[in-house]
Amino acid sequence: MQFSKMHGLGNDFMVVDAVTQNVFFSPELIRRLADRHLGVGFDQLLVVEPPYDPELDFHYRIFNADGSEVAQCGNGARCFARFVRLKGLTNKRDIRVSTANGRMVLTVTDDDLVRVNMGEPNFEPSAVPFRANKAEKTYIMRAAEQTILCGVVSMGNPHCVIQVDDVDTAAVETLGPVLESHERFPERANIGFMQVVKREHIRLRVYERGAGETQACGSGRVCGGCSRDSARFAGRRSTRGTPRRSS
Repeated sequence: MQFSKMHGLGNDFMVVDAVTQNVFFSPELIRRLADRHLGVGFDQLLVVEPPYDPELDFHYRIFNADGSEVAQCGNGARCFARFVRLKGLTNKRDIRVSTANGRMVLTVTDDDLVRVNMGEPNFEPSAVPFRANKAEKTYIMRAAEQTILCGVVSMGNPHCVIQVDDVDTAAVETLGPVLESHERFPERANIGFMQVVKREHIRLRVYERGAGETQACGSGRVCGGCSRDSARFAGRRSTRGTPRRSS
């Protein structure tokens, strides 16, 4: 099996062409490959498959390091677009793909950057999914003997956003796994720890479901910027610093 190792802002991937190769990945095999000591090592496995619809170019599959399949990965989508062009699978600049829960257009610009339309954020609890009696701007949760105020949003995958004073000292390693598998998230969730530096600048660390803390998270950055709580504190326009770093 041939593969490429790629990353977007340190969020790293094993990318496999399943158009010209016959491949099969069981959850057990994915976990072995994801091992950073005994395998390839990655946050997510990206698989390029032939399209299921003649109007599309490819089917985009995403597997977390724990072997679970998910429906969205923004940094992965950027790597996916570069991969299919570098491997000669397409020469298009607007690449239409399907995912586990929808469709996306990946645009390669003239200077070879990749632009991804992530779609509209959805704050409805049922869309995340998140167990709540009604939609609220923020929710109160109990976890690890703490009371936590958070926002929830879906970008095709579930996100929980918590505002913290300093992302460098945030309890990502302890709170992250507890909230990821909290009973109010029936499909688990990506947990974002967001620091508002100033009105148009936030910093973010993300504990991703099935992968742990990653160096970057594209959909998490979108959710941090557009969540209702961050919109109130940071304004409608914002820049997102990379994890543990201000800009």
